Amino acid sequence: MAVPDKGVHGPLTGVRVVELAGIGPGPFAAMLLADLGADVVRVDRPGGGGLAIDPAYDITNRNKRSVLVDLKAPEGPARVLDLVARADVLIEGYRPGVAERLGVGPEPCHARNPRLVYGRMTGWGQDGPLARRAGHDIAYIALTGTLGMIGAPGEPPTVPANLLGDYAGGSLYLAVGVLAALHHARATGAGQVVDAAIVDGTSHLSSMIRGMLAAGSWQDRRGANLLDGGCPFYGTYETADGEFMAVGALEQQFYDEFIALIGLAEVAPARKDLARWGELREAVAARFRTRTRAEWTALFEGSDACVAPVLSLGEAPHHPHLAARGTFTDHGGITQPAPAPRFSATPTSVRSGPARPGADTAAVAHDWDVPDLLAPHAPVPAAPAPHHPGQEGA
Repeated sequence: MAVPDKGVHGPLTGVRVVELAGIGPGPFAAMLLADLGADVVRVDRPGGGGLAIDPAYDITNRNKRSVLVDLKAPEGPARVLDLVARADVLIEGYRPGVAERLGVGPEPCHARNPRLVYGRMTGWGQDGPLARRAGHDIAYIALTGTLGMIGAPGEPPTVPANLLGDYAGGSLYLAVGVLAALHHARATGAGQVVDAAIVDGTSHLSSMIRGMLAAGSWQDRRGANLLDGGCPFYGTYETADGEFMAVGALEQQFYDEFIALIGLAEVAPARKDLARWGELREAVAARFRTRTRAEWTALFEGSDACVAPVLSLGEAPHHPHLAARGTFTDHGGITQPAPAPRFSATPTSVRSGPARPGADTAAVAHDWDVPDLLAPHAPVPAAPAPHHPGQEGA
């Protein structure tokens, strides 16, 4: 195994990213690039903005540096363009047209740096009837059909926090798109614009389900299918102490082991008879209610029954497997997910806590050779005004 250079903090070491301060998926995508070693400079606005959270706890700003630039001030756009001239990537999450009005859209940026990868993060995309409408994760995933898949039959769809839209369908697709465009730029010298829309990414995530729907093996309704809770051997069950166990015994050999351990051989044949799935579910549910979560966890320990306890956010970092892998880490008094994925030659780490607005202006001005960043700017108030994640305006 190669020994990493001490100055290497991940496979993207040496890549420079300008992040125009936003909320939700844009900052998360920039955090991912920063976790992978990129030098991410977040351009914060004087006066704050963003989530109603103390900046000291905003983990999505870890491994970054922050400078203050007022894009609405006469000199603001020029300062950002000076950074762009030295950058590989720019990420912004404004509504379509806002960056252009502020003077930092793709055209002036590419005039300063033709190799720049210009990443745009929105909910609706850069075009289409809804492009300029405000929105949030829940509305984006609602139109894609994915929200309607989640939940129990006969009940309202279950909201999957903002993980499905903002982060899976948004941030991860933006990061992949930016990295693909960066590869192209380094090979050809030509930058480009990456239009990452949550509606596009979230729809793309449903590719396998769409195939099953076309093949007739997926019903277009909640709680009636193999992977949406409709299957009695792929779902969650309450235990005697009000906690839950998750069962994913799909394949026959795993199902056989599950049935043997839970002691329900008499209803095992119901697996292959959809008409008996209700009977099987009731039997499994009744059996799980006879013991606590800890007791069931111990029973299934070491088996291939594909059963696991449903843990809370607070419990997860203490699970023996996650603890052994270092899936979570503590930095600055905050327990947080460690960077992922992992690399054998260029390991990653949490190098610094959440960037405080403007705290790194002098260092970035020196490192990026942009002395104008040191010009006076408006002070940052102690507490930013409350704001909620969604599509950015200006």
